[in-house]
Amino acid sequence: MPLITSKRERNLWLWALALTAAIYVTLGLAGKLAQFLRDRNMLDSIYVFGFFLAVIAIIGSGLKLRLKQREIWVALGVVAVYGMVSVRLFLSPEERTHLFEYGIVATLVHQALLERLRNGRRIPSPALLAIAITALIGWFDEGIQFLLPNRIYDIRDVGFNALAGLMAVLASVILSTARNWITKKKS
Repeated sequence: MPLITSKRERNLWLWALALTAAIYVTLGLAGKLAQFLRDRNMLDSIYVFGFFLAVIAIIGSGLKLRLKQREIWVALGVVAVYGMVSVRLFLSPEERTHLFEYGIVATLVHQALLERLRNGRRIPSPALLAIAITALIGWFDEGIQFLLPNRIYDIRDVGFNALAGLMAVLASVILSTARNWITKKKS
């Protein structure tokens, strides 16, 4: 029995791995990059851009293609909640990046696990497993930071990484459930 069940699953795992590697590789440069962007008044713009990329990934994973009117309202509600959590977390833009970095990682992992499930493999709870995997990836991120001279290990960041995974997967599940409910209701 092959380890990977489809080309789509392989691609999802590769994208998750590539994004994780990009997060890890930039750990040593993050402070300098943030200062560079801050000096040019670009930090907030970059954060907003990343936020919208995460929202697009989450909505895309939860709904797939054509949106119906009710699905659009559900999607807007999810975006509003995601945005309000992001704004209400009194964090610097650098710390808020955890929400979209690990939100996208969680979305990719969740979709890979769902693809695996669709292809006949037993996955007990893809959503919970995706959140746990994302939390472990985030914890490893903090472990790397412990070893870097210009970074610190912060247990709160581990929590933010897990929160980002939870929010992204939960949003995707809500959107997918809404789509299934709307589709069944019309039948």
